[in-house]
Amino acid sequence: MRNLLIALTVLFLAACAKTPDWDYDQSTDFSNFKTFAWVKNASLSKDVKNYQINPIMEKRVREAVNSDLINKGLTQVPIEQADILINYHASVDKKMDINTFSTHYDARWSYWNRPWNNSFHTEKQVREYEVGTLIIDVVDKNSNQLIWRGAKEGRLNKNQKPEKRTTVINETVINILSNFPPQAKELL
Repeated sequence: MRNLLIALTVLFLAACAKTPDWDYDQSTDFSNFKTFAWVKNASLSKDVKNYQINPIMEKRVREAVNSDLINKGLTQVPIEQADILINYHASVDKKMDINTFSTHYDARWSYWNRPWNNSFHTEKQVREYEVGTLIIDVVDKNSNQLIWRGAKEGRLNKNQKPEKRTTVINETVINILSNFPPQAKELL
């Protein structure tokens, strides 16, 4: 039983520590970009109908992105002066965990060592949960082309305090943007 708990804990931690997914245009010289602005009408909640994706969450995500990009040496400027434009999207999907447990036991044995009552029991546990995906796009303003995209998905947790939601968003954005701009060795 103890080994099962350890294995489940390791699997849970591995699922929580999923690496974000990145893609970028390898022909782009990211060192040329010094300023950023948000795409006009960028909206996290435009096509998402989920109570957790709302204007409060949008504000958290924008502040986290702005903070991370400024920490990386970029300057936020009006859209007309920006080298790159930032856009973001979110999606929420329902997923299911299905666990099946089977047990086999013999209740009694006959005189000839044969099972008197051969019983099988199968139990299924089904849990539905929501997974949110945050996508951050970087667009070259001059060419109007997508040059970098990062995304991360994670289980949405309900009943969190606002402070916890802010912490989770900050960590998620930092994790997504950890590969922006791509390092020289990654460009090869």
